[in-house]
Amino acid sequence: MRGHAREVADGQRFEFGANWARFLSVLDDERIEEAKRSLKSMLGVESLAGSAMLDVGSGSGLFSLAARMLGARVHSFDYDPQSVACGRELKERYFPDDPDWVVEEGSVLDADYLGQLGRYDIVYSWGVLHHTGQMWTALANVAPLVNPGGKLFIAIYNDQGGASRRWLRVKQLYCSGWLGRALVKLVFYPYFALGRAVADLLQLRNPLTSYRDYKKSRGMSVLHDWVDWLGGYPFEVAKPEEIFEFYRTRGFRLERLVTCAGGLGCNQYVFTKGTD
Repeated sequence: MRGHAREVADGQRFEFGANWARFLSVLDDERIEEAKRSLKSMLGVESLAGSAMLDVGSGSGLFSLAARMLGARVHSFDYDPQSVACGRELKERYFPDDPDWVVEEGSVLDADYLGQLGRYDIVYSWGVLHHTGQMWTALANVAPLVNPGGKLFIAIYNDQGGASRRWLRVKQLYCSGWLGRALVKLVFYPYFALGRAVADLLQLRNPLTSYRDYKKSRGMSVLHDWVDWLGGYPFEVAKPEEIFEFYRTRGFRLERLVTCAGGLGCNQYVFTKGTD
């Protein structure tokens, strides 16, 4: 998309897709199984057979793949062309020529595009809507895409007040160009690594075991998550009560909430939409 390329060139958007493309080089069966386990746990199911899932901002395509493996019909879209390419690569690897998995470019801020998608039993958007530059509009736009009685599974960055504003400046610096990116990595890679080492030491954990445990966090990768966090711009945040109230007024009931304990990271929400 020309708009995406222009935003990246102007320092207004991080290239999430480029980071996800690198992540695919470390994707293995264990990570896929963890992604499946995460979906089943949060949605409270053992299978998605007979369900249709919309993956809003599909990123690496890992969770679209996991949902398809669990039996769902999947429609994936992303604003970043490289993320779309990641989804298509995974589809080609695991489900070539499968009519029940569609991967395409699209924006959650494009009302005309969303109007063509219909409704889904599950609308999934993990760590995406706060990167659109118009988070509250994006949060509103996904609501009509959920079938009555269907699930909305989202994850949104926690509002840490002043700390969140400081992280916003870090992300803006990262996206400003090669020098800003190098400075941020030079400062924060050692900071993150030392933080993990200290945590392992205090909790008497083996660092290798700690790394393997991180793979059990939705199948993710430590290094790629660091890059995603440092560069992840646009960047907005919300308190859990704000998200709860936002969807309550739109006819949704909160079914499951997993917070980051008031710290750095995403709060996860599963809502059920009331019947029309």
